[in-house]
Amino acid sequence: MTAMTEVEKHLRKSRNRKIKVEKGVEKAKEERGIMLVITGNGKGKSTAGFGNVTRCVGHGYKAAVVQFIKGKWDCGERNLLEKLGVPFAVMGTGFTWNTQDREVDISAAKIVWEQAKVFLKDPDIHVVLLDELTYMLSYDYLPKDEILDALKNRPREQSVVVTGRRASAELIEMADTVSDIQDTKHAFRAGIKIRKGVDW
Repeated sequence: MTAMTEVEKHLRKSRNRKIKVEKGVEKAKEERGIMLVITGNGKGKSTAGFGNVTRCVGHGYKAAVVQFIKGKWDCGERNLLEKLGVPFAVMGTGFTWNTQDREVDISAAKIVWEQAKVFLKDPDIHVVLLDELTYMLSYDYLPKDEILDALKNRPREQSVVVTGRRASAELIEMADTVSDIQDTKHAFRAGIKIRKGVDW
């Protein structure tokens, strides 16, 4: 029996992979919106969420964005997407280590959450990005049951993307897809300043 050549090995692996993928495609019968959670200590969670929004808009669907924690400073994604008609609701108080005022942060979170609930009830919105929502639960700024109920009862065809560190067990359980972005290396720790157009 002769050993297979590298070309033959590659062809066999490719065929097996193709069969596996086709079986997966055949198995996927349900069509509906999904919930994605992008969590972990690594960089790029919000960036990934905005990628979903951009993809959505690129296909001609409507999207909406809610930014918790983030401030009202210049935001490249917002600069682009608002021009394309994507509505934004921004908490606007900035990072908690800057405000250092829990009551102000909670008040701002409640205002933005009211707009988020409107987005989460609108069947015309294909994708809703809830950027940094995980902190609203871990900091106990918003009622957990109310958040989970709104996510669970959104329109069937609507997808939602939740970003932020330390996603709660309830969010992970509810999600259809969870990505855990790890922090292997970060330029900031090497003394390199954040860069406009890359980091923000």
